[in-house]
Amino acid sequence: MLSIEDVQRWEEQHGRIPTGSWLLYHTGWSHRHGREAFLNEREDGAHSPGVHKNCIQFLIQERGILGLGVETVGTDAGQAGGFDPPFPSHTFLHGAGRFGLTSLINLDQLPPTGAIVLAAPLKIVNGSGSPLRVLAIAPGK
Repeated sequence: MLSIEDVQRWEEQHGRIPTGSWLLYHTGWSHRHGREAFLNEREDGAHSPGVHKNCIQFLIQERGILGLGVETVGTDAGQAGGFDPPFPSHTFLHGAGRFGLTSLINLDQLPPTGAIVLAAPLKIVNGSGSPLRVLAIAPGK
């Protein structure tokens, strides 16, 4: 679980996250191959990385992120259905009018800062989400 302390350690090295930024959470999860490895389901449900509820609130309220992008199937950890509240990243992001991007790949090819993210969703009609192609333009690439 990504914590506030993890973010602050990252900021010590790379600088404060600017307001209006995308936070792309690189965990290496996209390198898992096949449905079983990607979902990592056990008897008690899926197990995958995520963001602690206090951290997502911090990122929204204190850093003003535009959205969160992850390599996993959802913006929450695999076990987040049992959290209090359930699915906190999804709940807090969308409740604050922010965005979530899932199933991203090649985050390991981006620099720690400075990439431009293009994420234009299809028109959403009577739904809460949309497939999209996410592109990142990295400086000097």
